[in-house]
Amino acid sequence: MVETLLRDGSTTVPALTSALPITRQAVAKHLATLDDAGLVERSRAGRQVSYRLREGALRPAAAWLHETEVAWDRRLGRLKDVVERRAGRTVGEPDEVAATLPEEGAGE
Repeated sequence: MVETLLRDGSTTVPALTSALPITRQAVAKHLATLDDAGLVERSRAGRQVSYRLREGALRPAAAWLHETEVAWDRRLGRLKDVVERRAGRTVGEPDEVAATLPEEGAGE
């Protein structure tokens, strides 16, 4: 639903219902939850209610995800170093399994 709101900008419950494999009631409940969280804003034109994501509403979540990714990359890198040392390899030396894997970005 968030992807649809990002792509389409302002949209209505019927438009979301037709774009997603969930019921109108489920769309309305999801939108209510997003509204309660401050992630969407509503506007009314006559009887039609439109929803759109609030500008910058997902930035805190994106920043947290990035920080978490960086922290886990560091932790996993240290774990890999410990495992390689215990296995008797020099840190950073490719192992047999890694040598058989395609390089990142290859085949794209």
